[in-house]
Amino acid sequence: MIKKILVALDQDSDTPVATQYAIEIAKKTGARLTGLAVVDTKEIEASSKGGGIGSFYYAEKVRDTLTAETREKARELIQIFEARVQKEGLSHVEVVEEGSSSQRIVEDMKYHDLLVMGMDPHFFYAHPNQHTSTLAGIFKNAIGPSLLVPKSYKSVSKVLFATDGGNIATRTLHQFVNINPFGTDLDIFVMHVNEDKFHSAEVHLQLTVSYLVAHGYTPKVVSVVDRSPEKAILEQVNLLGINLIVSGGSAHASVFGTKFGETTSHLIEHSPIPLFMDHQH
Repeated sequence: MIKKILVALDQDSDTPVATQYAIEIAKKTGARLTGLAVVDTKEIEASSKGGGIGSFYYAEKVRDTLTAETREKARELIQIFEARVQKEGLSHVEVVEEGSSSQRIVEDMKYHDLLVMGMDPHFFYAHPNQHTSTLAGIFKNAIGPSLLVPKSYKSVSKVLFATDGGNIATRTLHQFVNINPFGTDLDIFVMHVNEDKFHSAEVHLQLTVSYLVAHGYTPKVVSVVDRSPEKAILEQVNLLGINLIVSGGSAHASVFGTKFGETTSHLIEHSPIPLFMDHQH
């Protein structure tokens, strides 16, 4: 059962959409909403560094200016969030924290049941057009599932469970069923992607269906595919009019920082609808 929802706030247009989805879930579940804005001092420090004579003095001035601007933007985001959820009469709290955006969000996720945030976050408030690598870092390290949303809102009524029968996909299925964010009155479709010689896709499908039925859902089997999972998933989204994808995800450390796995990256980049995801631990 879901009791606490964390909404990560930034200046991008998907943040109001994330707030709307969080409100919808809170209305169905009675969960309390937490709006979190982070003054990313790590990004500020990196952006304020320079070189040459007197660079230390100017770096301090730049850092102070960026910090002040970012704190003001964080307060504005909090005020907008607070006004929106108060209008709905929901239980809520607002928090402004300082530090690394990804680390602060991961820490707060330890004490929430679900993270809701945009697919294209810009957490460096002083430069809202600057992309950050925050999302992959959060996804890899957070405890609990995430709902990643696009730039437009659609009420959730048709859900696609995409599974390969592995541990990550199964854990995501368990998370969705156990916190039950959108109720059981949904059209549920189940598909198996990437059949392999070690497991029977049909067995996994039937076990998934049986599990969903036991929890009050009425799922329909879509198909078994043994090709590019991300393309097959998005094809079914378009064909069936799906408005939520439930899927396992992956992120890993590389020499260039934390990156998403191929399928996860493709879905985040191209999905027109929200993604409910959990990940490897």
